[in-house]
Amino acid sequence: MQTGLKGKHLLREQDWTNEELETLFAVASELKMRYALDLDTEWLKNKSLFMLFFEESTRTRNAFECGITQLGGHANYLTPKATQIDHGETPKDTIEVLSRMGHGIGVRNTLVGGNKWMQELAKYSKIPVYNMQCDLWHPTQSLADLFTIKEKFHNELKGKKFVISWTSAGKYMRPLSMAHSLVALMPRFGLDVTLAHPKGFELMPEMMDIARQNAEQYGSKFEVVHDMDEACKDADVVYAKGWGPIMTVGDDEVRGVEMINQNPGWIVDSRRMSLAKKSAIYMHCMPADRDIEVTSEVMDGPQSVIYDEAENRMHTIKALMALTMGNTSARR
Repeated sequence: MQTGLKGKHLLREQDWTNEELETLFAVASELKMRYALDLDTEWLKNKSLFMLFFEESTRTRNAFECGITQLGGHANYLTPKATQIDHGETPKDTIEVLSRMGHGIGVRNTLVGGNKWMQELAKYSKIPVYNMQCDLWHPTQSLADLFTIKEKFHNELKGKKFVISWTSAGKYMRPLSMAHSLVALMPRFGLDVTLAHPKGFELMPEMMDIARQNAEQYGSKFEVVHDMDEACKDADVVYAKGWGPIMTVGDDEVRGVEMINQNPGWIVDSRRMSLAKKSAIYMHCMPADRDIEVTSEVMDGPQSVIYDEAENRMHTIKALMALTMGNTSARR
């Protein structure tokens, strides 16, 4: 167990060792149990968390806000418009000031360049910076996902087949960050990862390299297929969500939505779940487009763990904050 995490940023999963992540999961388990028993967890009393959202959120905002409250602290909700960021204040000046007032900051910025903005913020920050999702990574979601899988399979993950599949969700272009985080993280904990998508919906080459390297290092498998049925066969975990063909069309929303709608039928239904193992679970980070990405039958069925997964956002985020948010005397 590695406990010397005070002040540590979470910008991507790759920056944390497996030992550090196992520490986070151990703390999350204790916090979840104490939550169930209504026991006190005011471990961050009088601490302030800044939450800077460049776009709206349901699960991420409430997981952080409820989480810091349960830990005895307070959350400040910020937006670029409600601060001087929209008027051009730099990440450096923003965080130099906020570092003197609070104890941690989470940022959600999935716009093009969002990760770069967070990296600049972290460069000058004296308090931990949490990536609430950017254009490249979504670490607080993937950690909750892994925590959920560990719960459901009693920590016996070696050789389990984890499928991350694209779905035909054509309302708008979603970022690549969720898929990036999943393919990079899951092989590190023994899961054999199958990535499924139509041609034209590839992930970034750098992230694919990380996924392959992690699979090799940890003795896992990583493969790419272009058929959803093939992917779901004998799966232990079916995790299916949409993303845009960003590597093909860039940020051209019109062309991207057209490409998505040219690939109908990528949906999780009872037939596809029947291809997986009987013990398989269905996962989605939400919001899911009901009866477009996944049928209501599956989403509300016995194999679905989406609400457990959503609750675990809060517990893993509480563990993250408890381990990394120190007092002002501990600032770097």
